[in-house]
Amino acid sequence: MKRARQKVVVENEAPQTSQKSKKQKTCLYGSVFGESDLHASMDWGNLPHHVILRIFQFLPLVDRARASSVCRRWNEIFHIPDLWRRFEFELSQPATSYLKSTHPDLIQQIIKRHADHLQYVSFKVDSSTESAEAACDILSQLVNCSIKTLGLISTAKPSFMNVSKAHFASALTVVFVNSKSLSSIKIDDTPLDDPSLKVLVANNSDTLKLLKMSSCPHVSPAGILCVADQCHGLKELALNYYILSDELLLALSSEKHVDLEHLRIDVVSENPGQVEFHSIKKQSWDALVKHSPKVNIVMYFFLYEEEFDAFFREETPVTHLYFGRAVSKAMLGRIGMNCPRLIELVVCANGLQPLDDELIRIAERCKNLTAMGLGECEVTCRGFIEFVKMCGGRLTQLSIMEEVLIPDNDYSLDRLHLEVSKHLGRIWFPDMMPTW
Repeated sequence: MKRARQKVVVENEAPQTSQKSKKQKTCLYGSVFGESDLHASMDWGNLPHHVILRIFQFLPLVDRARASSVCRRWNEIFHIPDLWRRFEFELSQPATSYLKSTHPDLIQQIIKRHADHLQYVSFKVDSSTESAEAACDILSQLVNCSIKTLGLISTAKPSFMNVSKAHFASALTVVFVNSKSLSSIKIDDTPLDDPSLKVLVANNSDTLKLLKMSSCPHVSPAGILCVADQCHGLKELALNYYILSDELLLALSSEKHVDLEHLRIDVVSENPGQVEFHSIKKQSWDALVKHSPKVNIVMYFFLYEEEFDAFFREETPVTHLYFGRAVSKAMLGRIGMNCPRLIELVVCANGLQPLDDELIRIAERCKNLTAMGLGECEVTCRGFIEFVKMCGGRLTQLSIMEEVLIPDNDYSLDRLHLEVSKHLGRIWFPDMMPTW
């Protein structure tokens, strides 16, 4: 009985101790914050304005819309201008696309209440014509916009190219005419045409700094010249090689133009042997570099080996070269001889001929080379180490697939990574997969 009574006492004391502890904690929090502050801090509706805004900025669009129904205050913050300066419309056919399409009702709400707040806008569409036409319909409604950055992004072809040229041009004209402050435009793979560019220039010539318009078959050299002649603040330009000409380079080199910082050129062929590429004169390249000494000239090649004949037969001031298909030893030899400004070189494929001599020539002549990537090629371990030794620590990026390197009598793969690391001044290993 005595033990039983003791047990009862212990059992009765435990809850009292717990309640006392809770009371002490409550008093402690209350003494620091005050009881009213404690209850207020647990009320999501009373969070500081900037905290709620920050939460909304991290939420996906659908979750953001749902969160706006939490309370009246959250709904008010959902509609403040700062939250709608940057927006991406995702438009797709759900049955065939991975994109989470923006709900039509929300699109109309954005157009109605926030069109004049949009500044950094992109449209991401799938391969369907319907999604591209939906993007054009939205563009046509942005009559009160003040957009600074516009991007039209197709996740797969054909998309915008299937939209009628008249419909696309009409929609784009609405933005060009009403914004009057466009600084950056990315409209690759679209039916953009010369008249549209003239409208762009007429309304945004003082603000345009970047124009990216590769694979726009309805644009002619005359359309680009119109931009080059009137957009004196243009810093970056991306276009297809078929538009590039001596006349255009000379226009970009005239005294009235500020220095161009980036010129990207896509050299693309879909059908081998069906396209003959023209050559650009050395004097035209020289004029551009003289006018803009720090310009980066970036070239992306997607050609077949027999189509390279027109390129790099004379000195060319290219700084970044990317070869998406196989390129011959002879072509790489020309690069070593005629591309003294080269900074970065990526070769995705070459075949089964060792490139030792070509890489050594590139290391000798291209004194600015700091980045190299090799995919399906072959280089002996000795030749590769010689290349790295000549380039030294200036090679900040070196991405070489392990399969590229051929062991020889002097170097195994294990010894190779030690030698290369020594010359680079940092630990280096071949890549299992390329990182470019």
